[in-house]
Amino acid sequence: MELITASAGSYPRIGTAPEKQRLRAEYARLDRGEISKEDFARVQDEVTKEVIEEQRRAGIELATDGQVRWYDQISHFARKLDGCEINGLLRLFDTNFYFRQPVIKGNVRWAAPIVVGEFKFAKKVSPIPIKPVVTGPYTLARHSIDKHYHDFSSLVADFVVAIGKEVNALAKAGAEVIQLDEPSILKNPQEFKIFESAVGEVSKNKGKARLALYTYFGDAAKLYDKLQSLPIDILGLDFSYSQKLAAVIEGMGSEKELGLGLVDGRNTRIENVKETAKVVAKILKKLDVDRVYLNPSCGLDEYLPREVAFEKLKNLVAIAKQVRAEMK
Repeated sequence: MELITASAGSYPRIGTAPEKQRLRAEYARLDRGEISKEDFARVQDEVTKEVIEEQRRAGIELATDGQVRWYDQISHFARKLDGCEINGLLRLFDTNFYFRQPVIKGNVRWAAPIVVGEFKFAKKVSPIPIKPVVTGPYTLARHSIDKHYHDFSSLVADFVVAIGKEVNALAKAGAEVIQLDEPSILKNPQEFKIFESAVGEVSKNKGKARLALYTYFGDAAKLYDKLQSLPIDILGLDFSYSQKLAAVIEGMGSEKELGLGLVDGRNTRIENVKETAKVVAKILKKLDVDRVYLNPSCGLDEYLPREVAFEKLKNLVAIAKQVRAEMK
């Protein structure tokens, strides 16, 4: 069994050092009309390369582009889909992070690739494998104000078509693993049938890529058996919300490769290497799969200072090294 260290989404774009604050400074200049959108895009390129390199230096084996160009995980997709307008700010789950809420004014349609260009750039400049991240249709629908469909299932269905096309475009662009973020289902388990259908339809578009469904900001233990039934290749789980999740996995095993979110992406506390490694090793002994991923419980941007995020990833790599030594 191969244990792979991975990122789980965003990475802090701003650091405490002056040279790591240029994205904020250049955004202010853009807002004042002092630089062009093309100039700002070049700064985003530079910061993207920088955060990929930090992930590599930490020892991460499967990175993301850090979502440097994203304002938030909802509006980054919705603003580029036909039928969606972007409204005011709303708190994201129980975090201190805010997203711009979409308002649905017409039929939701995919007009053009959304993160494909970002993925291609990251893949080109990265010395390690990159996985793109896509916000799932159920979560997008749950965070939208519907003024057109007046039927939640219909809204989800059109988001499914749109996100399915994005997943297909990413697969054609060479993505080997595509992460589909669907945290909202953990807050609305009564809608699992709608969610199950949505994931199933998106999965049909993955081509040769492997689809990784990531959930977080909620207790996945109660839905674990149902999540196992989905047509996905990798199941990412946030352990910070559930003391029972590890025991549930040990008892049931897994038919899917797992993404073990045992490093808390919202807490500056650095995990104990030996204690965390023991939890990972116990889980691995119950699994019969080719690969398992060790990653943060969620994306790191907005929740951790950049320097702490780097130390968290370094510590995650140390945990994986300890697990590999114990499993020999």
